[in-house]
Amino acid sequence: MAALRHLAPRHFTRLQGVLIDSSISPQSRTLFSSARQARSTPIRSTIYATAFTLSAGLFAVYYFDARSAVHRYVLTPVLRYAFDAETGHKLAVKVLRSGLGPRDPVTDDESLKFELWGHSISNPVGLAAGFDKDGEAIDGLFNLGFSWVEIGSVTPKPQPGNPRPRVFHLTEDSALINRYGFPSQGHSSVLARLRARLPSYPSEADAQSASFRGGSLLAVNLGKNKESPVDSPDDFVAGVRTFGPYADALVVNVSSPNTPGLRGLQNRELLEKLLGSVTKARDELAPSNLVSQKPKILLKLAPDLDPQQLGEIAEVIRNSHIDGVIVSNTTTQRPSGLANTNRSEVGGLSGAPLKPYSLAALRTLRAHLPASIPIIGCGGISTGADALEYAKAGASFVQVYTGFGYDGVGSCRRIKDQLVEALAKEGKTWAQVVEEAVAKHSFAPAQPAVKEEASTNGTVAQLIAEAEELKKLLDGFGEKMGKKAEEIAPHITVPLVS
Repeated sequence: MAALRHLAPRHFTRLQGVLIDSSISPQSRTLFSSARQARSTPIRSTIYATAFTLSAGLFAVYYFDARSAVHRYVLTPVLRYAFDAETGHKLAVKVLRSGLGPRDPVTDDESLKFELWGHSISNPVGLAAGFDKDGEAIDGLFNLGFSWVEIGSVTPKPQPGNPRPRVFHLTEDSALINRYGFPSQGHSSVLARLRARLPSYPSEADAQSASFRGGSLLAVNLGKNKESPVDSPDDFVAGVRTFGPYADALVVNVSSPNTPGLRGLQNRELLEKLLGSVTKARDELAPSNLVSQKPKILLKLAPDLDPQQLGEIAEVIRNSHIDGVIVSNTTTQRPSGLANTNRSEVGGLSGAPLKPYSLAALRTLRAHLPASIPIIGCGGISTGADALEYAKAGASFVQVYTGFGYDGVGSCRRIKDQLVEALAKEGKTWAQVVEEAVAKHSFAPAQPAVKEEASTNGTVAQLIAEAEELKKLLDGFGEKMGKKAEEIAPHITVPLVS
């Protein structure tokens, strides 16, 4: 019977997922639980740590790829709707400055390459001035795949620009209105950043470009302080002297609508003086140990000039020593189809509505400039088709700004991919399209009438000379015949006739 009592049913309880005999004392249960937890905690920690590491790694790979949808459909819209336009803009610059910005992981297609001023450029998509005003995020922007990064506008002295608010989204119109008024930290601050980028041990490859990257160029857009005399070129000359050794190109910006009197520098007399002053300052720069070439000088124009004004400006450019033109800056015009209520704000309009004005100005100017002067197209470019349309109008390459703000960090890569597809359909490269358009649409000076007259005179003179030579030969032949006749005459007997 005692043995049977030992076989009596026991009650069990579940502890930490294991059935435990309820007859075991509480102290024993505590010891059992602690032992089991000691065994399970390292395993769980390892599993959690591994899962977190894998998740973080996958997210990092996804985040740092500029093509990721999260940038286009999540982060960029959040910046646009969660903050006012200027705050969102500044946050984007700070992220790209930090080194934690996304990157374009794809090598540019061979069909996108072209030559410019002796440089081999990897693709025709650049970033216009206005996004990185103070040169804070140069390398972060190059990492996004742009072949041309233009910082500024930079003014000699620091200035705050116009009062806020001064930037307005027109989301329904894919447009932007700004009246920044050249807010700038000044030459000294931007120069310090450019110097901080210099490689410790520059190689021969580094010296090919101020970007210190193969296939890319760095430009500085030069502005004018608000209080400076309107008709003086001194601010631009100071910019050439300050940034000349650190840039591949310097852009003379006389086209912003937000600095009083600035666009007046596009008038013929003032423009002649300005371009003469800046090119003279460039030519006087001492040879740089950093960049093999002196910087190119470009002029940035407004899209609101009429054909006659553009023709006069083109004549000034032809007689100057500048190296290119950017068409165009923002417009003060307001197309009737604008839907957003911000359309009435004062300032320059950019984005999709600017494209017709910019293209029209580019076509007019291309017809008045020789093929040797490249034109950079800017205004309303957000797709590969837009870029190709500018190329067919005679633009050597293009710049984006507002489309980049709306479409996010992957916009440069998307435009390039679309361009590759479009060029493949046409069976051409970007360089071929541009070369054909420039040859077709560029200004070709007529041959002076004097040359034709000189050619005619030359032909007449040649005929006269040949006639005189023939005359001499005939005269000589006649003299010989006369002498021969005199020698023979005495020996001839003439019979008398009765």
